[in-house]
Amino acid sequence: MTAQHLQDTVTLHNGVKMPWFGLGVFKVEDGEEVVSSVKAAIKNGYRSIDTAAVYQNEEGVGQAIKEAMEQYGVAREELFITSKVWNSDLGYETAIAAYETSLAKLGLAYLDLYLIHWPKPGRYKEAWRALETLYKEGRVKAIGVSNFHVHHLQDVLDGAEIVPMVNQIELHPRLTQQEIRSFASEHGIVIEAWSPLMQGKLLDEPVLKAIADKHGKSTAQVILRWDLQNGIITIPKSIKENRIIENAAIFDFELSAEEMAQIDGLNQNVRVGSDPDNFNF
Repeated sequence: MTAQHLQDTVTLHNGVKMPWFGLGVFKVEDGEEVVSSVKAAIKNGYRSIDTAAVYQNEEGVGQAIKEAMEQYGVAREELFITSKVWNSDLGYETAIAAYETSLAKLGLAYLDLYLIHWPKPGRYKEAWRALETLYKEGRVKAIGVSNFHVHHLQDVLDGAEIVPMVNQIELHPRLTQQEIRSFASEHGIVIEAWSPLMQGKLLDEPVLKAIADKHGKSTAQVILRWDLQNGIITIPKSIKENRIIENAAIFDFELSAEEMAQIDGLNQNVRVGSDPDNFNF
């Protein structure tokens, strides 16, 4: 069942409902830039906002949420806010402290989703225990991971009491991540795509342009529609209101099975981000 509306949700394995579509704020500067983009998103119907400690813009995101709730009459319960614990805080006590810090910066009483940002070897299992504690204490609605390969997920599952609800990974038509998607599906883990537009590198791709022209849509809209029809949560980033609106205008057309297959065929296992098996930060 593909999302029919911007506020449609997927039910995570613990019953929490998460919007299929949201706004990512990676590399969006704290202050006016992030405040205006988050407010523009909420004003135009977005309910999911994805940030992280390392983006250094949680304060601006928090300010935007507060202002948007007041100005647009949106309740906190209608919003779905995600943040992530950074590598330097991947211990038991340190991850819990990092959660407190993120909450304080965001000015929120709880997060809807908290993720381990990267699978730092030897560190992420302790951090997962911390996230389980936060979850069991009812301090966060859902917990998950980001940038985890199959073997990282398996490693967590081997010692976990709680299966991660989400794995947020780099995913776009040049990196379709079939192996991780299959494994996640078997374990009830929802996949969320970061950098769904490959940081703009796919916008002139001929196959995508041809499909877009046929539907009277942009290549960005075709890619984001492909995500949703694949059952993948997607969080494109933009700081321009017109683009924020355009990105979400993907509920009035459908890609055929043939078009979906054509897009799948663009996979080259190419990344714009780091490889989770080989990063040094």
